[in-house]
Amino acid sequence: MHEMALMGEIVHLIEQDARSKEMKQVKKVELLVGTLSNVLPDALQFAFDVYKVQADNCLTADAELVIHMERARAICAICGKEYEPATKITQCPTCLLPSGNIVAGETFRILAYEGSLTT
Repeated sequence: MHEMALMGEIVHLIEQDARSKEMKQVKKVELLVGTLSNVLPDALQFAFDVYKVQADNCLTADAELVIHMERARAICAICGKEYEPATKITQCPTCLLPSGNIVAGETFRILAYEGSLTT
């Protein structure tokens, strides 16, 4: 489950940045996860719940995780039709050729986090 490693790094980065801003508490973490990113939202939530309560992660102990899902979109290089692919290797539903260019849905990134200067 690579979500554990991903979330460990996310929590570390957020806490490091929060400390540099002299925050005392992180209240919310927002992620953008594409449907084709090979990252499972439920596994991310589980990993976040594990990491946020570790002794060295005291800033995130009461934080909420919000995951925004990004729908997959592809554009056919042949006919120009935009469609929602189910996988990264895809076939255009209009011209039936395997020529789709993925333009959205592979994203995995931190959107934002909210914190407080007081506990």
